[in-house]
Amino acid sequence: MVKADWPISKRISRWWAYSPRPLSTMRSEAVRSPSRGEADNPIYHSTMAVLLTGQVMHRLIRGRFGQRQIMDHLMCAGPRCLAPVMLTNVCAGIIFALQSAREMARFGSVSALGGVFAAAYCRELAPLLTAGVLACQVGSAFAAEIAAMKLTHQIDALKVLRTDPIDYLVMPRVIACAIMLPVLTMLALFVGVVSGGLITTRVYELSMDIFLDGVRTYLAVSDVWVIMAKASLFGGVIAVVSCSRGLTAAVNGRGVGQSATAAVVTAWVSLFILDLIWTCLALFQGLH
Repeated sequence: MVKADWPISKRISRWWAYSPRPLSTMRSEAVRSPSRGEADNPIYHSTMAVLLTGQVMHRLIRGRFGQRQIMDHLMCAGPRCLAPVMLTNVCAGIIFALQSAREMARFGSVSALGGVFAAAYCRELAPLLTAGVLACQVGSAFAAEIAAMKLTHQIDALKVLRTDPIDYLVMPRVIACAIMLPVLTMLALFVGVVSGGLITTRVYELSMDIFLDGVRTYLAVSDVWVIMAKASLFGGVIAVVSCSRGLTAAVNGRGVGQSATAAVVTAWVSLFILDLIWTCLALFQGLH
């Protein structure tokens, strides 16, 4: 029974617990091994990822997750990704600035480069590139690690010890990625803007002050918050997709490698689809 005066989190939890499909059934399906015909079926893996997403949302509402494991995964999703994220965005910032400045120089509007850089690179390209690096480095590691644990029956051992694999394995990874990806994205924006501004001052003799003024004009504080929210969502999606691929990996030697590869590909496709939806909604709502 759900009462109207209950808090929204309690009402959702009670509804979920007494829904026509029991939570325990959904949990067991989210971590079960695929049959022979399901192993290469994208519909099966998409369904398992959706089920796992529901499990993650339910635990976030109830505050059920292993806090001790979060710190370990924060290190994995943060400092270890710093170097590739910085290098990727330095190169991308330089390339974007050079290509944009060359085309704008034909019309004598190089002074507006900062605004174009803020609108295109800072809002869209930098968060997506940073999330892609995280998906390649961390997502593949998550999928391979969980698939290896499944192969060696460590997940079965967790069940014997009455430890929920989703609480112990999935939730810390999701929270760590959702926390660290916005931090990495802010650092990526900084190095991208600096590298793009420096190269245009050298090649096209554009004042750094003019470039930064354009960036500040078209990149408001509200835009920064939107970028951080989008990055946090990207981080959660990467972790959920990667963990889902690991939990549903085939129990053999090939399953570990296949889960890591599939996690990266699925995460990249999911990021582009999610970014498209986010951008359309943001434009219609006037957030950009």
